[in-house]
Amino acid sequence: MKALFFDRFGDADVLSYGNLPAPALDAQSVLVAPTFVGLNFADIYRRQGNYVLQGEAPWIGGYEGVGHVVAIGADVCGWKIGQRVGFVDVPRAHAELVLARPDQLVTLPDDIADQSVAALLLQGLTAQYLVEDSVTVRSGNTVLIQAAAGGVGRLVTQMATALGAQVHALASTPAKREQARENGAVAAYDYQEDWVARVQQATGKGVDIAYDSIGTTLMQSVAALRPGGRAVIFGKAGGTPPFIDPLELMEGSKGIIGGDLWTYLNDREGRQGRVDRLFAALHAGRITLPHIRTFPLNAGQDAHRLLEDRNFAGKIILKIV
Repeated sequence: MKALFFDRFGDADVLSYGNLPAPALDAQSVLVAPTFVGLNFADIYRRQGNYVLQGEAPWIGGYEGVGHVVAIGADVCGWKIGQRVGFVDVPRAHAELVLARPDQLVTLPDDIADQSVAALLLQGLTAQYLVEDSVTVRSGNTVLIQAAAGGVGRLVTQMATALGAQVHALASTPAKREQARENGAVAAYDYQEDWVARVQQATGKGVDIAYDSIGTTLMQSVAALRPGGRAVIFGKAGGTPPFIDPLELMEGSKGIIGGDLWTYLNDREGRQGRVDRLFAALHAGRITLPHIRTFPLNAGQDAHRLLEDRNFAGKIILKIV
């Protein structure tokens, strides 16, 4: 099968496109032929050697995609050959064939194009658990969202706004701050200013919830909280978060919550319910699709370089067939 792979860590030049052995179907697995797969910063970090990778080299990136079932293990029930499916946590997805567990697959609405599925699933489910599970966003909450024009930040802004929250956004450029306001933020701030002071001044006491995907800014996020507020750390795009003395949280009764999507994708029924709610929100207009840029799988180096540039606003997907 054709795949986008790497056998050493480094920049985009370490990626190769070529033939690798197809995954072997076992009795408890399903073989899927993807049509489109998503490209995410986690794929960049794995290629650089900064995230855990399964197995041995050559490694294949990717975790999310959409395609059709082409083979079913002898012990598998509930799926049919030819059935259209999506997935968000299946490793080695940047290839013509992907091996998945049956409970990792979800059914999809017929009226959602494959490109849209690959562009929305992972970031959408991430934003969804952040507003539903890490903390429950309610009408009247004040919410701070870092990297608000990014893939997840954009959706958290839209979801929190739809729930009746007031969103205060952080973004690195004037264009991104304007995008955040277009997505519903009541205010948008520059990282180069004293945004903690501005957030506290605008809200009067600090925000109820702060979402931090930068990492190095975690203590600033905590400082922007009202007494009793909660910060959710779910990424480290800017670097490793600082060590925190719990006593610094005690006086203001503040808390820090870790966030990871895989915690909540723990059974087939729950996974399908989350996907159904995500596409229901899209149909209802509570969230929107990002700008989508598509690359063929054999142009994976170019796709990685564009994502690493960080000036691209949208979602990059790879076309398999």
